[in-house]
Amino acid sequence: MTDRSPFETDMLTLTRYVMEKGRQAKGTGELTQLLNSMLTAIKAISSAVRKAGLAHLYGIAGSVNVTGDEVKKLDVLSNALVINMLQSSYSTCVLVSEENKEAIITSQERRGKYVVCFDPLDGSSNIDCLASIGTIFAIYRKTTEEEPSEKDALQPGRNIVAAGYALYGSATLVALSTGQGVDLFMLDPALGEFVLVEKDVKIKKKGKIFSLNEGYAKYFDAATTEYVQKKKFPEDGSAPYGARYVGSMVADVHRTLVYGGIFLYPANQKSPKGKPPEQRKWERRSRVLQTVKMRISMARLSKTMCPPVPLCGLVRDKTSLPKCTHLHWGFSQERKKSDVKQTSM
Repeated sequence: MTDRSPFETDMLTLTRYVMEKGRQAKGTGELTQLLNSMLTAIKAISSAVRKAGLAHLYGIAGSVNVTGDEVKKLDVLSNALVINMLQSSYSTCVLVSEENKEAIITSQERRGKYVVCFDPLDGSSNIDCLASIGTIFAIYRKTTEEEPSEKDALQPGRNIVAAGYALYGSATLVALSTGQGVDLFMLDPALGEFVLVEKDVKIKKKGKIFSLNEGYAKYFDAATTEYVQKKKFPEDGSAPYGARYVGSMVADVHRTLVYGGIFLYPANQKSPKGKPPEQRKWERRSRVLQTVKMRISMARLSKTMCPPVPLCGLVRDKTSLPKCTHLHWGFSQERKKSDVKQTSM
């Protein structure tokens, strides 16, 4: 984190950052409006999370979302906040939320050129126990001249214009990338603004932590089981990896970004190709991968919105993991410079 005095007179807020990026890109200003609206929604969700117990926002809302998870009261509120803020930005045409079965088409009079896919509250199963939760979003540009539809969201990860996540933990933090690196901003409650705390974050080449749900270990295939065992019981006598798993993807991924290590969500014998409801979860994982600029081929996501298929070839370890490791963190963190394009704000 950068060193700042308690009373900074020229602080770089996220609002200012977004405006400066837009000016540099000489864009139309729509992406700037969109990102600022997303930040407003994140601030509102942060406030709701802090007051959830007092405002009686704990507990379930009595329904199930498209991925089969029970919808919490805070899920419903967060979803409404994001949808309303994005539609009122006059910069979106299609919204895809984990909480909605169908894509949301913005009305003609409010329509813009961007498609936003988001999970308004990731890890909501942890709400009642006060564990860290988050918001995930990815922004695409509409590429067709046809009327907006959910097909506009069926784009490969490499087409992402901007992506980020908000983490609601001991503090509220936003990680944002517009294709030029990943910057971290922390919410200053006194100012009501996100302030830059770390610029151009790089993940460590190697960490000491692995993160996965070993509750499914019974159903892992042989390659996954062998790989995990070698991390826990190294054959070369080196120190074993420590296990950390919150069950809130934003929290687990952010810890891996900060400390390095491995994040795994492997297929298993019960669901070797994933489940249909898992598709949107794979899309949100691809968004976070894009946010931290992993050097992986997002072209694998081009056939469906978010296919639950392994991203093979990511593991550069002695243990081969063909068709079992969906996400592997900590070995390749930089995209090729040729992949980085200037974003039009």
